[in-house]
Amino acid sequence: MVRQYEKILLRAFNGECEAAVANVSWNNIAKMEERVKKSFQAINDLGGVMHVSITTDYVKLKLDELRLAHEYEEKGYQEREEQRRIREQIREEEKATQEIENARQEAEREEERYQKALAQAREEAAKATGDQLKKLTDQISSFEGKLDEARRKKERAISRAQLTKSGFVYVVSNIGSFGERVVKIGMTRRLEPMDRIHELSDASVPFPFDLHAMLYSDNAPELEHSIHGLLAERQVNLMNPRKEFFRDVELDEIETFVKSRGLSAQFIRLAEAKEYRETLARRQKEPEDSVREPDKFSQPLFAAQASPGPAA
Repeated sequence: MVRQYEKILLRAFNGECEAAVANVSWNNIAKMEERVKKSFQAINDLGGVMHVSITTDYVKLKLDELRLAHEYEEKGYQEREEQRRIREQIREEEKATQEIENARQEAEREEERYQKALAQAREEAAKATGDQLKKLTDQISSFEGKLDEARRKKERAISRAQLTKSGFVYVVSNIGSFGERVVKIGMTRRLEPMDRIHELSDASVPFPFDLHAMLYSDNAPELEHSIHGLLAERQVNLMNPRKEFFRDVELDEIETFVKSRGLSAQFIRLAEAKEYRETLARRQKEPEDSVREPDKFSQPLFAAQASPGPAA
């Protein structure tokens, strides 16, 4: 009978451990460990009458098995996060490449348009006299300026396309979502870097991000990595540093570090946080005493009523 009782208790404990191993994931190891320990205690309590118990050495082996399963799940999660980061980086680079190409094509179209307008104005100026000549001369000067600007835009787009590591490192905050002195430091290769900030301010956060600095660099990944290294001890998520959030950050230290590398930097100290501050202001305008007189229909439908006292 004791041997059969031992088998029953061991099967019950093994079943609990197998369930914990099957349900463990990258973020619930503590919960599963507690589950195994509670099962160990409960089953040993049940076996107390027959003096049957699970040994602590066996529990340690089961916990080791559980931790190995957790490590496997954690590695899988890290691989998935890495793949997600790579896909996001590829999408970001594709968007940047497309923007650069669109800017180059637009600059070429402007260049062609102003060249035609300039040629036509010069042809008409050769035949004009008096006020008409003066007007055409002013137009020619304007067209020449616009043509030079279009050529400069084209050259910038071509140079950005050739510099594969060029881009912007941004420093943003979101007081309403994450609190004071918490910043996100990321990188984008967009021609219009604010497009990336607007993407970050989508429906996944209650308030939009505020820009503190936008730093251009010919080697933006290296600059981003160096700033991350400066603030590594203040990483918000120690398990996933790719989240790029840092706490207890003073903008002065980032500005000093950036300038020490020979880069010009203009930092916006005070976050606008327009929607957040307007939300606070609206809440402060609400009356402090919002207690209303009870409505006659607000009482419970079947409220007990006091029984009438004896007649006088």
